[in-house]
Amino acid sequence: MASKKKYGERVENFSNKAARELLSLIEHKKTNLSLALDVTTKREFLEIADKAGPYICLLKTHVDILVDFDQDFIEQLKELRTKHEFMIFEDRKFADIGNTVKHQYSKGIYKISEWADITNAHPLPGDGIVSGLKEVGLVLGRGLLLLAEMSSKGSLATGAYTEAAVEMARRHKDFVVGFIAGRKLISDDDKEDFIVMSPGVGLDVSTDGLGQQYRTPRNVILESGSDIIIVGRGIYGSDKDVAVEAQRYRDAGWKAYLERLAN
Repeated sequence: MASKKKYGERVENFSNKAARELLSLIEHKKTNLSLALDVTTKREFLEIADKAGPYICLLKTHVDILVDFDQDFIEQLKELRTKHEFMIFEDRKFADIGNTVKHQYSKGIYKISEWADITNAHPLPGDGIVSGLKEVGLVLGRGLLLLAEMSSKGSLATGAYTEAAVEMARRHKDFVVGFIAGRKLISDDDKEDFIVMSPGVGLDVSTDGLGQQYRTPRNVILESGSDIIIVGRGIYGSDKDVAVEAQRYRDAGWKAYLERLAN
């Protein structure tokens, strides 16, 4: 069952700084939209982020696909975060042992922990992956999502695997703030709270021909009890007006949330 509590009311359920900031931001800005911005050049990325920024709570990045990544990109990204009041989620999908992910998170050319408020990981390697990331991120006020489900056709993240992801999150509640999943994974009877973010959201299409399956904001927020809709190409496709589409998805997601509260 979807949560009947307002985003702002749920802040007190979390000790994690990033989770508390995100829920407060959603309530303040009145948007549960995350933009998944998967373009490959710095200029296009920053232009789209600037246009969509007023309508989103979270900007989801795949920074390693940028062909011209540099430190200037990070500085401009931080400026946009401040200008438009959104948070940053680097969709890194860590999937290695604790010692390795600790270095992948904090070092190399990307230094993700320095600028990403939230990142995510596959639970497949076991608790060590969370412990390694936590060692770096917790002191910086970062948060982690576990990939409990995926929106692609044929995903193996189902059943017992999803249940194991929930149990892992419960063991690391100070750092794991929620899940990538298609639905709310715990009942309102549970004393803990986790933020659920759902990819594969579209208003105009049902599939992309490459295995991605789309649901509407209403399906995701009202019917499935998720908290944040993740939208990509539906906002910045070649024939799209980014600001218009971002506002359209923002409005659809928030309308579904208000309907959820009223039911």
